[in-house]
Amino acid sequence: MLSNMKVSGFQVLCFLLFLYVSHGEAWARYKFVVEEVPYTRLCNTTKILTVNGQLPGPTLYVHRGETIIVDVYNKGNHNITLHWHGVAQPRNPWSDGPEYITQCPIQPGKKFSQKIIFSTEEGTLWWHAHSDLWRATVYGAVVIYPKIGDTYPFPKPAAEFPILLGEWWKESITEEYNIVDSGSDPNASDAYTINGQPGDLYNCSKSGTFNIAVHKGLTYLLRIINAALQDVLFFSIADHNLTVVASDASYLKPFSSSFIAISPGQTIDVLLEANQSPNHYYMAARIYTGVTAAGNPDYTTTTAIIKYSGKYTPSSSPILPSLPYYNDSTSFLNFTNSFRSLADAKYPIDVPTVVDVSLDYLFSVTLEFSRIVASVNNVSFVYPPIDILQAYYYGINGVYDTSFPDTTLQILRHKTKVKVLDYNSTVEIVLRTTDAAGSSHPIHLHGYSFYVVGSGTGTFDNETDPSTYNLIDPPFQNTIAVPVQGWTTIRFKANNPGVWFMHCHFDRHMVWGMDTVFIVKNGNSTNGKLSPPPPDMPPC
Repeated sequence: MLSNMKVSGFQVLCFLLFLYVSHGEAWARYKFVVEEVPYTRLCNTTKILTVNGQLPGPTLYVHRGETIIVDVYNKGNHNITLHWHGVAQPRNPWSDGPEYITQCPIQPGKKFSQKIIFSTEEGTLWWHAHSDLWRATVYGAVVIYPKIGDTYPFPKPAAEFPILLGEWWKESITEEYNIVDSGSDPNASDAYTINGQPGDLYNCSKSGTFNIAVHKGLTYLLRIINAALQDVLFFSIADHNLTVVASDASYLKPFSSSFIAISPGQTIDVLLEANQSPNHYYMAARIYTGVTAAGNPDYTTTTAIIKYSGKYTPSSSPILPSLPYYNDSTSFLNFTNSFRSLADAKYPIDVPTVVDVSLDYLFSVTLEFSRIVASVNNVSFVYPPIDILQAYYYGINGVYDTSFPDTTLQILRHKTKVKVLDYNSTVEIVLRTTDAAGSSHPIHLHGYSFYVVGSGTGTFDNETDPSTYNLIDPPFQNTIAVPVQGWTTIRFKANNPGVWFMHCHFDRHMVWGMDTVFIVKNGNSTNGKLSPPPPDMPPC
């Protein structure tokens, strides 16, 4: 089932949906048409790239463990790829989506049928473009329900709403990409958005402001996604606490907070109890910059409205929430460090306690001959002319080399280097940053979720900091914000063969080279081997 915003109560979108039968399995099939359409925001009309003409794009609704097919038709004027963020895609990197990593782009006028395999994920994920900066407007939610007949680990909410936080530029995204590709910071966005709308506080925006109707005494599930290109955001609802119950399609021990801090790429599920006097209340989001802002920050605030049902006279203006200040690092760290996996009998976790591969990855941004360059371990990633997955699968030489360093190099290099991992090896990576400016580096790993076993500010101490690791109930995430001038340690088991991308989810950093690739070798069993490619892989 697909819907634009809400599970029920909104008009179901007109999508081509039928059953795809293969090898005795019935898979739902969806049609995504990538096309440019005119949109008016902030008193200005411009053409933007969309899926099915919508911003945000369509929400996919699936159950845990299902497989679907998405037929992607590129009717736009630019190359495109789509990534299913946080979906492990067991043995199937062919449909993962990052440009020149697992596929060459879908060219204008062409089609690619992507097989999306859901396995253990349950909760909220999302999909987005993974080429140039097109995900600025090409994105949508993925809602993964429990298996049919199963229930949430919390009382069933009265209704559910995807809440997608984004950014809007008056200039074309092509212009912004050209700025970034030249080694410069992009312009600040002109607005943040909630479900594609800037909200009341921007010019020419009041009539389109997104709103939710609630009934006093009921509880609602908000599935919040940070789809912004380049900013960590604080989010809050006036006079209401939020109960955090999940992140990155993995359940958490519930905790209450007056706000959330959410990084680009991350999803957070919260319960909203409508327990205040009937009125109109703003939900709002604005930037978290870190102590010292980097680049060109957007200091504006986007809003949507919670409207209580019933007969009453609302305030002349909705009540605004009190958000943490732009540079409130304490609030950001305290919130992020509150995550603990549910880790009960129904939702067990499996944290590696013995480590086979220990890696130390330094993420940094620097200047090189007046150009901004980003790197991992002083290797600034160079995208190859054909995708790495194809080169690996067919044994094509000269596309990449396997000498990615386990610790940082002394001299900056521009290379296409990968790290090879044995199947089923247990991996620990200490993610570090020494950059003094900016909010964090939100690091995303494709093909896996990982346990966040530790985090801290300052220099990582290999003698003392591991003693602080949480190996009991660490959160299981696919995207994690590494603190400014700090560190985060993650662990995972390399049990998904294939080629998998790791990168900063600030897209400007990704373009500048803050990327790397893991190749996980095949195991011995059939279930441990990379699947063959589909017949319609886009040509290079």
